[in-house]
Amino acid sequence: MPPSSQKQWTVHGGKDFDGLKYGDGPVPKVGENDVLVKLHGASLNYRDLTIPKDMYPFPLDLPVVPGSDGAGEVVEVGSKVKLFKKGDKVVTLFNQLHQYGAVDIPASHSGLGGVLDGTLRQYGVFHEFGVVRAPSNLNYVESSTLTCAALTSWNALYGLKPLLPGDTVLVQGTGGVSIFALQFAKAAGATVIATTSSDDKAKKLKELGADHIINYKTQPNWGEVARGLTRDKAGVDHIMEVGGAGTLQQSFKCIKYEGVISIIGFLGGFDPKTVPGVLDTLSNICTVRGVYVGSKALMQDMIRAIEANNIHPVVDQKVFTLDKAREAYDYMWGKNHFGKLGIKIE
Repeated sequence: MPPSSQKQWTVHGGKDFDGLKYGDGPVPKVGENDVLVKLHGASLNYRDLTIPKDMYPFPLDLPVVPGSDGAGEVVEVGSKVKLFKKGDKVVTLFNQLHQYGAVDIPASHSGLGGVLDGTLRQYGVFHEFGVVRAPSNLNYVESSTLTCAALTSWNALYGLKPLLPGDTVLVQGTGGVSIFALQFAKAAGATVIATTSSDDKAKKLKELGADHIINYKTQPNWGEVARGLTRDKAGVDHIMEVGGAGTLQQSFKCIKYEGVISIIGFLGGFDPKTVPGVLDTLSNICTVRGVYVGSKALMQDMIRAIEANNIHPVVDQKVFTLDKAREAYDYMWGKNHFGKLGIKIE
């Protein structure tokens, strides 16, 4: 039998990480369609940092247990559960109501760690539709990284215009989404161009299989440089756009006709004066698409690909424990991480 209480984090609002509180909470009860998961791993996303800083643009219901990303073992099942049994290893689905197809308004209001209690705790109850079988080749912390960043990059590459062998993909920086996109693209037989400002990170990107590296500090016109690296200088098929206003102008300079720019983040801030206009999509004959994670159906496709290609998420060498999660927030905010930032839960 699981205990009646557990350790957990809660976001209470405010403008900084001081709104994060660590303490005791109840272990939730299992409904007839629910599973109780003993969480063993979690990981942080930039989204998790923006919520206590009051920078998150999507629905919230505070106070809430933070964290969308989690993996663990099913320790109890409701009487009507059909998909899982005790002992199964599972990963959380980001938007609990996004099962397949396009995201809709109800699904967008079902995000873990924002509207619904998330994963920075020892136990969580989820509807059986709200978790996915974990990959057989990954440990708990590795599996926990798949919920948000991995599925977002998979959706960007396969959700609208599927990536094909021989395509060119451009990834920006070394955050979770960009690293996953690099790994997925190489597994699919694509060419990858990566941007970074760090020689050390450039070396790691090469080790992960990036075909071309552009230093955006020494080559601020990296969009033109990237176009020059493509076949017949036709441009890039898929761009993982994580910088927002700071990088979008350059992305337009290297996108191929009928290519897709997937808007995933806003790390570079938002300045209306520097953001290209909507008519730039016409002059460049391309699609600019906002990506809000992805469906359970897409996640299951992604997990099959992870197993088939034995893909292992890149997790920062510094792994935190649950009680040190506040330090993990500071570490990630300081941009000290490479790839995903993991949290081990006992």
